[in-house]
Amino acid sequence: MSMVLEHVNYVYEADTPLAQKALNDICLEIPDGQFIGIIGHTGSGKSTLVQHLNGLIKAESGHIYFDGEDIDGPGFDRRGLRSKVGLVFQYPEHQLFEIDVFSDVCFGPKNLGLPKEEVETRAREALAQVGIGEELYSMSPFEISGGQKRRAAIAGVLAMKPRVLILDEPTAGLDPRGRDEILNQIRELQRKTGMTVLLVSHSMEDVAEYVDRIIVMNRGSVMLDGTPREVFRHDKELEEVGLAVPQVTYIMHRLREKGLEVDADATTVREAVQEIKKALKEQEG
Repeated sequence: MSMVLEHVNYVYEADTPLAQKALNDICLEIPDGQFIGIIGHTGSGKSTLVQHLNGLIKAESGHIYFDGEDIDGPGFDRRGLRSKVGLVFQYPEHQLFEIDVFSDVCFGPKNLGLPKEEVETRAREALAQVGIGEELYSMSPFEISGGQKRRAAIAGVLAMKPRVLILDEPTAGLDPRGRDEILNQIRELQRKTGMTVLLVSHSMEDVAEYVDRIIVMNRGSVMLDGTPREVFRHDKELEEVGLAVPQVTYIMHRLREKGLEVDADATTVREAVQEIKKALKEQEG
């Protein structure tokens, strides 16, 4: 078991008139190797939750365990935790600061005290994993495109070889091609390495396509937790809190209402195509 959260609570501006509860009695288990989507409307607690997982924010109450150890316990190695639980922020500019792209990606493993050769090997591997070529190594991270900045920020975390990778809205503002490229690379990396990936996203299509499990946050609490099919069956409840199901799922519901015997729980285009072909074949037969 990689991470366990037990009754975690957090309040912004605690003990002031502006106090706002951001997390309310969160209990979760995050096993090794899962690809998890975290969704919720703005202010639902998504980003606050993931910043607790690598110790950037300390819980007001409750416990977070990593491999059985309380991360807020006396003597726990928080610096070591952050090398194992890597967080890529929504805005890559918050993580990029070195003189060039290659130096930026080297920063994390360098601070682990690794030999220069190992640092540079890790940096090259991480940059290759996110699709950044050597022609960008010497460029300032602030002179490259928005998509390249996101890739560089992800590479900087991957160079630490984390066991858990947290991505907070990694595709925000990208065109469809750039979004698909980044998410396909992350999925392939997750399959090859077995790392745990947590994807915070507003895109129902993205989470339906890529993740094994969805956690729905609402007003600081876990509203739903299950597979994409299980979660997206609750279309009415999701709509009530400002969310939705994938567009293809709405289409499948309409087709079923029109009399086509399809599985209305399909959440991806691939599943929908298979279901429609199957239904049409049975109808013709």
